[in-house]
Amino acid sequence: MKTLAPKKTKKQQSDPEAIEILLVEDTEADARRTMDALRDGKVRNQVVWVQDGEQALDLLHREGAFAQARRPDLILLDWYLPKINGWDVLAHIKEHPDLKRIPVVIMTTSDQERDVLKAYNLHANCFVNKPVDVREFITVVRSIEDFWLTIVKLPAA
Repeated sequence: MKTLAPKKTKKQQSDPEAIEILLVEDTEADARRTMDALRDGKVRNQVVWVQDGEQALDLLHREGAFAQARRPDLILLDWYLPKINGWDVLAHIKEHPDLKRIPVVIMTTSDQERDVLKAYNLHANCFVNKPVDVREFITVVRSIEDFWLTIVKLPAA
């Protein structure tokens, strides 16, 4: 599996008013669909995509290649990830005093009740099933964007 460094355009990097979204997703097709849906959405945003839990924690702690990373305003977290799984990433975020207020949306293909319970027991802000159908997938991502980026008041980064 190839690892991609976070990519942003120069315009995105110079836009401090844009909402910063951390996308933690190991499936490239799902990551591309999510980023496409968010790019075409209503709210200016910058999406940083990482492919595993280890990269997510490095970004959140601004380590290594992520030393200059902005703190995300919202995290879209896959549940089953390589290196460090989604529930361990979520537990770390929600236990850390500087990170625990960042909303975390679990986006997964799992519909197992044990996964839903585990996510909420670890203080996930919501648990969303990723639809297989492309149009449904885009609708779900835009619904997440609409709720978390236009309706909800997020804490300052």
